[in-house]
Amino acid sequence: MEEKRNKVRKPGGGRKKLKPEYDAGKNLKEQMESAVALYDSKMSLQAIGEELGLNPIKVRKLLITADVYESEVAEKVQATFQEYSETQDYKTAILSTANDLQLSKASVTSYLPYKKGVYFPNTAEKEKISVGAERQRRYRAMKRWRTNPTEENFWGVVLAYAGVKFKTYSGLPFSYEIQKGRNGEYTKELWIDRREKSKSLAWSSVLLALKNIKGEVVDRPKALGDIRGVTYIYGMFYRFGLIDVPDEVKEKMGHPKDRKK
Repeated sequence: MEEKRNKVRKPGGGRKKLKPEYDAGKNLKEQMESAVALYDSKMSLQAIGEELGLNPIKVRKLLITADVYESEVAEKVQATFQEYSETQDYKTAILSTANDLQLSKASVTSYLPYKKGVYFPNTAEKEKISVGAERQRRYRAMKRWRTNPTEENFWGVVLAYAGVKFKTYSGLPFSYEIQKGRNGEYTKELWIDRREKSKSLAWSSVLLALKNIKGEVVDRPKALGDIRGVTYIYGMFYRFGLIDVPDEVKEKMGHPKDRKK
């Protein structure tokens, strides 16, 4: 009787995929980007669903995963789930959240981002999120500061606008970046990038100018104080919507709502 030969499995062997071109993560990302684009154009969840062939609940979940959808219910569910998930596994945290908020398990999961796939939280680098998500991040940061005008919340606004294009009083374009220290946290120093030169701007200077805002229209940068780098702060505050400028200056600086990133 012949002995059975042990077949040696080749590296990478095994059952072949029926659809090797199928990529769930990629498909989710594409659906999410399409939903965000339509959501940015002010379409309703129902209308987006009809456009993409999805039900409105899945559309909402995609938008939550992209971090562009917000509502009181969604915020409550996510905050409660986050609290439970610190000490419980995913499924148990879902059940605890459902019991706490008197919701069904399905309702809870519908207000949470997809567990698998592409999800970038508020702390994600801006290069990893969509344009729509980045725009929503700036909007939320400004909303938080206007609701509770603390230094910490204003710092959140400045962080959210890093990399955005601004213009000075004379119309020169610039942007700024904020570097991280060795501990991985952002330093309280803005690096202004204008053409071939980079200049630092202290956080204390920004705060001082903020306190010096008097009236809606600020005629010129020096009206914010004799502060180092005030010409850049003037452009930032105008883009933030904190100040208005004379009509003749708007021709050079443009209107904040008309300028793209």
